[in-house]
Amino acid sequence: MSWLLVILGAMVGAPVRYLTDRAVQTRHGTVFPWGTFTVNVIASGVLGVVTGAVSAGAASSRVALLVGTGLCGALSTYSTFSYETLRLAQDGARLLAVANAVVSVLAAVGAAVIGMALARAAWH
Repeated sequence: MSWLLVILGAMVGAPVRYLTDRAVQTRHGTVFPWGTFTVNVIASGVLGVVTGAVSAGAASSRVALLVGTGLCGALSTYSTFSYETLRLAQDGARLLAVANAVVSVLAAVGAAVIGMALARAAWH
């Protein structure tokens, strides 16, 4: 049954990733991968909230499977982040490549920490 929860979450996360990425990237029209950055930070924040809620006893492990593993796993995309960073470097935009790597990791980890802290504060 656990695998079904993961699949259901992923069925929502993957199209949301694609649609969000396209909408954000279209608005910015730059070589910087704002769409991928956005979905990764959002997924990290949501995963932080889910993790905090589960650790506080406010959500079950089933929620973690559905939203954390399924939705957030399909919403975030480390492979695209890696590819786009490499592409920036190969296209001569090395400063943007470094900025993408550093800012993406810091923002995603920061979003997860903030999400977890908010969830714990709300349910403690």
